[in-house]
Amino acid sequence: MARNDDTATPEDSDDVPTQRRGPDPNTAEYPEITSGPADPAPTSGTGWSPKIGDRIDPRERPERDAPVIVKAGGGAMRGLFWLVATIGLIVALVLGAKTIGLFPDLKNPFAKEQTDRSGPALLKSVQDLSQYVAAEGNFEVIVDVQKDRKYIPDFLVNERILFVAAGSVEVYVDFAGIGQGAVKESDDRRTVEITLPAPQLRPVRINNDRSYVYQEDRGLFNRLADAFKSDPNRLQEVYKLAEEKIGTAAKEAGLSKRAEENTRKMLQQFLGALGYTSVTVNFPAS
Repeated sequence: MARNDDTATPEDSDDVPTQRRGPDPNTAEYPEITSGPADPAPTSGTGWSPKIGDRIDPRERPERDAPVIVKAGGGAMRGLFWLVATIGLIVALVLGAKTIGLFPDLKNPFAKEQTDRSGPALLKSVQDLSQYVAAEGNFEVIVDVQKDRKYIPDFLVNERILFVAAGSVEVYVDFAGIGQGAVKESDDRRTVEITLPAPQLRPVRINNDRSYVYQEDRGLFNRLADAFKSDPNRLQEVYKLAEEKIGTAAKEAGLSKRAEENTRKMLQQFLGALGYTSVTVNFPAS
């Protein structure tokens, strides 16, 4: 039985021409997504659009009208170079001008400044002296002091200092100590005999300009202690030892005998100018 042409399908009849199917309106706007490896997305141009069969990765899709970033590392280095060169040229010109005398009053803006906030000296007392300095000795001594702990290595706890001390000692005769009857004069005022007190040594005077610390070794724990507290009188003990050593050396150097001889010569010349022909100066037996 023949089929009605109105109900016949293209598959049932060869005479009916095949109709072309257009794209599905529901899927024509979207590309087909496949599972195969994706082709690299173009990186240039602003009118890029995906093709059918391309795999789309939102991270690889370039933004429309995206700004182009240009690295300026080389330009920055060149700018820095020219800046440094310009500053160096300016400094060289200023120093050269100062050298040849164009700017004689130009001062260093970073010169070290020292401010003295000390108060004025106060006069505490006045003492009249009648002492004749007859001799002076100059000494130099090396003070080597070490403090350590027993059974503890020196690199942990150790204090050693080498101090070069320079000082002087004066020897004087105190004429205020001349008692009654110490001066005997002849009737003709030509001969005189004077008995003086023994020469004395003044305290040792350390010369700070010539004294210095030659070497100082301190252990690890000592340096750590210095970081938390400071001892401004740390060298006071060293100075005292230096004064004691110089004082002992002055007593052993025969300065008292030298002082007696110088005092005797001074009085003989002084009294001889006054008309005395015989001047005798006596000192207590040492």
